Amino acid sequence: MTSVIDYAAELAEIHDATLHGLYVVDTASLTDVPMETTLEGVNQALRKEGEAALNEIEELATDVAVETHAIDGSPAREIVNFAEENDIDVVVMGTHGRSGVDRLLLGSVAERVVRSSPTPVLTVRVDGVATQGDDD
Repeated sequence: MTSVIDYAAELAEIHDATLHGLYVVDTASLTDVPMETTLEGVNQALRKEGEAALNEIEELATDVAVETHAIDGSPAREIVNFAEENDIDVVVMGTHGRSGVDRLLLGSVAERVVRSSPTPVLTVRVDGVATQGDDD
């Protein structure tokens, strides 16, 4: 199955563009952390997760120029702002394809980006279900 990184790298290669890998540490979610958990510990765990995700982009997208960025904030807002401030041509991001109650309860960063971004957004399903046209 083709990954989000594969789609983004292929688009960047076709258009001789730089792939920007962005990881947003969701600092807004830290307000819901139980008191017995240290905010610093959670923040470090999120940063470590982000670093691993950005490293994966660099490892998989070897045929294009890659720049990685880790920032703090509300993911949807920061993705839209980053795209605007850095003159990004298209945002490529994963979505789990949730609907109904799951999406209502969990929210959707991808949906909020699609709805608020003036930059075109390509969403790629990442739930492990092959879709028509997937050869991998």
